[in-house]
Amino acid sequence: MMMIDVINIMIGGLFLLIGVLIGVAFLTLLERKVLGYIQIRKGPNKLGIMGILQPFSDAIKLFSKEQVYLNYSNYFSYYFSPIISFMLSLIIWMVIPYLFNMIMFNLGLLFFLSCTSVGVYTLLIAGWSSNSNYSLLGGLRAVAQTISYEVSLSLILMSSIIMIMDLNLIKFSEYQFLNWFIFMMIPLSLCLFSSMLAETNRTPFDFAEGESELVSGFNIEYSSGGFALIFLAEYSSILFMSMLFIIFNMGGYELNLLFYLKLVFISFFFIWVRGTLPRYRYDKLMYLCWKSYLPISLNYLLFFLGLKMLLN
Repeated sequence: MMMIDVINIMIGGLFLLIGVLIGVAFLTLLERKVLGYIQIRKGPNKLGIMGILQPFSDAIKLFSKEQVYLNYSNYFSYYFSPIISFMLSLIIWMVIPYLFNMIMFNLGLLFFLSCTSVGVYTLLIAGWSSNSNYSLLGGLRAVAQTISYEVSLSLILMSSIIMIMDLNLIKFSEYQFLNWFIFMMIPLSLCLFSSMLAETNRTPFDFAEGESELVSGFNIEYSSGGFALIFLAEYSSILFMSMLFIIFNMGGYELNLLFYLKLVFISFFFIWVRGTLPRYRYDKLMYLCWKSYLPISLNYLLFFLGLKMLLN
């Protein structure tokens, strides 16, 4: 009996993994299409019907390109950091209350925070192991940004946790049955969304990989498969953060069409922001985090703590 359970869990995990990877592939297509229409051009439209096969073509191209071997790099760290980054971004998906095996993660939120904290090390190692000054500086920049916004993200999430007093993500749908949290904490929800943008290195916080600059941040020395894995990890994180935003603020996790429409809408929002906002100045970045988000999140935290004590 136990063996059947283990096999079921493995099959369920495999389905989840395949679903996430296909979702990531089509999120890249959605992004290129939306950015195309924002800039009044077509976007990918040659491969398949309306460019629907473009993500698979990109994957084949990236993974079949030659892998550049750096003579002066710390080879094992350089080679394995994108792989570990990609694995971490997929492991986080375990926190979904996955109905295939009736598995529910009681400490899901704690697990998520632990995984995102470990993700900082992969950025640092990827920047350092190439043994290039540019990538090291890019890595330091990325780590400073990620750690700063993780603090603000954790404090914002704490307000929601105080409301329900549980770390299980399924409980959020029970508490938001009649009223979504986004209506109760609009400024906090906006802070949460922009902290998620910073956490996933998206515009206007994409200092970790400045695409319009001469160098590409911590991943300057990565090509073909290594670059593709870093890219996949980022887009997997975008999908996960969109889902987390819905769980915390827009009605929680439900297995229905409305949930997936909300997921597409928030993912589209990530892309829309990229198409419309200019990049921040780096000195303003930490100012925004420590001088704006930190006081707002701490004040809200104290307010909800007082509210909870009053209601109890």
